[in-house]
Amino acid sequence: MILVLAGTSDARELALLIQQAGYDLLTTVVTDNAAKSMEEAGVPVQVGRLTAEDIQKLIAAKGVQAVVDASHPFAEEASKNAMAAAKAAEVPYIRYERESLSAPGSEKLIVVEDYVQAAELAADKRGVIMLTTGSKTLKIFTDRLLGLSDTTLVARMLPRIDNMQKCEELGLEQKNIVAMQGPFSKELNKALYDHYGVTLMITKESGKVGAFDEKVEAALEMGIETIVIGRPQIDYGTKFSNYENVLDQLKQVTGGN
Repeated sequence: MILVLAGTSDARELALLIQQAGYDLLTTVVTDNAAKSMEEAGVPVQVGRLTAEDIQKLIAAKGVQAVVDASHPFAEEASKNAMAAAKAAEVPYIRYERESLSAPGSEKLIVVEDYVQAAELAADKRGVIMLTTGSKTLKIFTDRLLGLSDTTLVARMLPRIDNMQKCEELGLEQKNIVAMQGPFSKELNKALYDHYGVTLMITKESGKVGAFDEKVEAALEMGIETIVIGRPQIDYGTKFSNYENVLDQLKQVTGGN
């Protein structure tokens, strides 16, 4: 049995390949929408956030031979929990992470280390700010940017009820919410930037599958300043950016399947 931390489209593809290679597996995801995607692909799935202790118990209960962490590049807590659980249970941990894309060089682009730094920089610049980093860290930006003079915060996120509730609780007006399911083409990004009169765009370096390049290229081509939040710096140990290497490593650590 292989335990796969999933939830993204590339994680689903990897899980399918692992299954097709003859392994029994269980995927774990956080949202019902991600679970539905796994179920439609015919992949066993469990829904809910897991602590390190939860994962360790799952490893023992299911006889897990290896943990494949294919969670989102910014799911820092999930990865740390998976590493801790695998170490405690003495099973191999394998990290799959979509390839990182270098931000294109431009005087309009600034790379920062974290969300707080991005919010502080945005507060200095002001203007019409489009936030494309999701709902999880929205409060960091609303706390710093809402109410500032000459500043409008526009947040783009998944069209989920809990996201809309969070926006309401944080005081983000409906007219400044873009609730859409990506990925977004460069043309659609440009149309949204133009519609809102965006002067500053904030994103995170989530990789090509996360449509990072389309967002950034669209902004820079329109002369819009862009803040990019770099990926968390985590020592994963065994880490790969392609499916084949993960499958080869699985074969090594399990002695086949």
